[in-house]
Amino acid sequence: TKDNDFTWQDFQSKNNSELVGVLGNFVNRVLVLINKYWEGKTPKQNELNAIDTAVIENSKNALSKIEYSLDRYRLREAQQELMQLARIGNKYLTEEEPWKCIKTDESRAETILNLSLQICARLSLLGQPFLPNTSKTLAEMLNLPQDLEWNDAGDTILLEAGHQINKAELLFERIDDEQIEAEKLKLTEKAKTQNTNNMVAPQKEDTNFETFSA
Repeated sequence: TKDNDFTWQDFQSKNNSELVGVLGNFVNRVLVLINKYWEGKTPKQNELNAIDTAVIENSKNALSKIEYSLDRYRLREAQQELMQLARIGNKYLTEEEPWKCIKTDESRAETILNLSLQICARLSLLGQPFLPNTSKTLAEMLNLPQDLEWNDAGDTILLEAGHQINKAELLFERIDDEQIEAEKLKLTEKAKTQNTNNMVAPQKEDTNFETFSA
């Protein structure tokens, strides 16, 4: 609802800290773990505890929150809700540590990865208005059923146990300082070229009335 000033530094920071560090990192860890321990098949959802239930409800609510913002043309707010969903998944995975508990409680690890994968599917659906190419790539990695639609993002189960996913790919790449400087240089050179091409031709010399009327 407000004007926004673009800066390369902010673009770099958002890409590296949010897209790479949160969303991309979460998705990659989930898919890598499922491919490693369950041969790419969606693990079962077993007994839920209070943490699991809270994560399910908070992630399901992302649909209504994003729709609320979009209906009021609050695009930045809607984008923030999408990133909040990724943060919910990232925090849940980090704190529950399925890579550790699989050694002592495989049933618990199955539930954690199942819920995490449901969030990945939800991110693919809800990310379509903001990151269409990324959402498509994620849908392909998840082998997302073709009949899943936007409103399905509010469902608890999007991918059934045993559903086969594909190998993980990096959704985003870090942007380093050298790349930013290169982009700045490109724009500077382009601006110089445009200024040169847009230079007004010099005026002709003044003339007097007699010469003009001759």
